[in-house]
Amino acid sequence: MKEERGSLRHLRRSLTPPFWPFSKKAYVWAVKPLPGPHPAARSIPVGILLRDALRYAYTMREARRILGEGKVYVDWRVVTDYKFPVGLMDVIYLKGAEEYYRVLPHPTKFFMLHRIDEKEAELKPLRIKRKVTVRKGYFQYTFHDGRTFLLKDTSTSKEAELRQLRTYDTVLMNLKTGSIESYAKMDVGALAYIVDGRNVGFMGRIESIQQVFKKAKSITTLRSEEGDIARTILEYVFVIGLEKPMVSLPSREEIRFWEELLSKPPLL
Repeated sequence: MKEERGSLRHLRRSLTPPFWPFSKKAYVWAVKPLPGPHPAARSIPVGILLRDALRYAYTMREARRILGEGKVYVDWRVVTDYKFPVGLMDVIYLKGAEEYYRVLPHPTKFFMLHRIDEKEAELKPLRIKRKVTVRKGYFQYTFHDGRTFLLKDTSTSKEAELRQLRTYDTVLMNLKTGSIESYAKMDVGALAYIVDGRNVGFMGRIESIQQVFKKAKSITTLRSEEGDIARTILEYVFVIGLEKPMVSLPSREEIRFWEELLSKPPLL
């Protein structure tokens, strides 16, 4: 009887996600991301991010040295493993350079790093992936990055409102205190990003949600400020605000800059 094999420790460049910013023909192997807060197909190892996107290192050895010195934080936690996966809405802090970035979807390159200030770096939008009732009647929310939040007290008006949240709604969490600052429901009129599929990076207001038996596959229509329309499934929609966005968004010049930068990846 043939024994079952686990996943391989190595990853060929030819099999990496298309948005990873390096030449797939320059070398055979690439860094394989560790299991973590984001799936491998929708994340990028922090070592590749330092070397090929931010260009703070020329080789992976240099990137590992920077990480080993404790100069890179993801969501305000020191990351020392170059295989750690970074994904949607993660906050990256480069100690020494005093630079802060948020990972956002990009229309053509799938992801980009949006420059933010220190105050905004404390906040992170989180989409509710799961809601369950645990012991003592408490509610536990699981978010898109694997983070959890336990709602114990519902005596105040704020906690009572949080209790009404459902899957695919978004909360704005303070990463330093772990508290929820605000929230935005997945509903008509909300401001949202498309974070996957062929319309990735499209931002607009939700015009309609055509419900189907499986909620994740509901057809959602968004309209941008320019009047463009995009349709996708609910699973690919990430609400980022109601009247205005919860966090700052990139300008057209910044989007164009990352498109040009990532279109010319280094050979390593």
